[in-house]
Amino acid sequence: MKALIYKQVGQVEVQDRPIPQVAKPTDAVVKLTKTTICGTDLHIRKGDVATCAPGRILGHEGVGVVESVGGSVSRFKKGDPVLISCISSCATCEYCRRGMSSHCTTGGWVLGNEIDGTQAEYVRIPHADCSLYAIPKDVDEASLVTLSDIFPTGLECGVLNGKVQPGGTVVIVGAGPVGLAALITAKFYTPSMVIMLDTDDKRLKVAEDFGAHATINSGAMKQEDVIKAVQDLTDGKGCDTVIEAVGIPATFEISQRLLAPGGVLANVGVHGTKADLFLDELWSKNISITTRLVDATTTPMLLKMVEAKKLQPSQLITHKFKFSEIEKAYETFGKAQEHGALKVLIEMD
Repeated sequence: MKALIYKQVGQVEVQDRPIPQVAKPTDAVVKLTKTTICGTDLHIRKGDVATCAPGRILGHEGVGVVESVGGSVSRFKKGDPVLISCISSCATCEYCRRGMSSHCTTGGWVLGNEIDGTQAEYVRIPHADCSLYAIPKDVDEASLVTLSDIFPTGLECGVLNGKVQPGGTVVIVGAGPVGLAALITAKFYTPSMVIMLDTDDKRLKVAEDFGAHATINSGAMKQEDVIKAVQDLTDGKGCDTVIEAVGIPATFEISQRLLAPGGVLANVGVHGTKADLFLDELWSKNISITTRLVDATTTPMLLKMVEAKKLQPSQLITHKFKFSEIEKAYETFGKAQEHGALKVLIEMD
């Protein structure tokens, strides 16, 4: 089969690999119909994720059709259309029972990281019964790739960890796919104001279209002017929830300075290097800082929202490629600002 390989730092490449087989009774093998590229894949390509070794098939998102199942799989059979979760969950270990399936002792974020992933014609899914979801009828299958990761991530790591509440104020730092997913799902909780920060006017326009009350191009301003702009929009207080959705020191540092007293900073971005904590400024402000790897526990709810047409995940798909063009897709997504890319859809040839 054809598969996209993390070859070395800065390079990915399509190679021929054997079709995976069921290795454990709880496994399923899925034939991919559609996949996508995540910002985390770009971090891997940059060498920021030490657990992912060269030679790994990348990808942790996708939809497909079950090709084969192990003897212990009871919820799925050959031919079933499924959504693949970015998190593999055994559902029985200590962490899974606490709702922290990202830390599953025999799963977690393994696809495209510690085991071969979904940017291939076939993928082996461990703990298939709890790591796959049946695709509802009459749902746009293509757009469901966004429910593998970015919508659960935006909701769980940003909105829920950030304690977005009715009437609260929210600022989202980074209008990429996950930041926009956080914006869309924050609206479930009716905050009084959502502000979006980014350096790309095109993405800020998208944020406005998706319901942001205000947008700020932070690339065109000094940091103190960005802080003042947010304070001017919030009666000088700052925001109750700050969602950091980039993952670089500069965005984490400015996020701390946008907090209102009693606020929550929800870090979502994948950080490949250290960032400063301004504890001398924050110690008296009753703030909380949260971190989280998505657990994908909200995926069933999000699927129901899509089925009820309360969530339109296709809004985030801007580019489509065939799998034979996946290296080009990486270049497009890697230069998202230049190409106006949000989420890229990759369809099997």
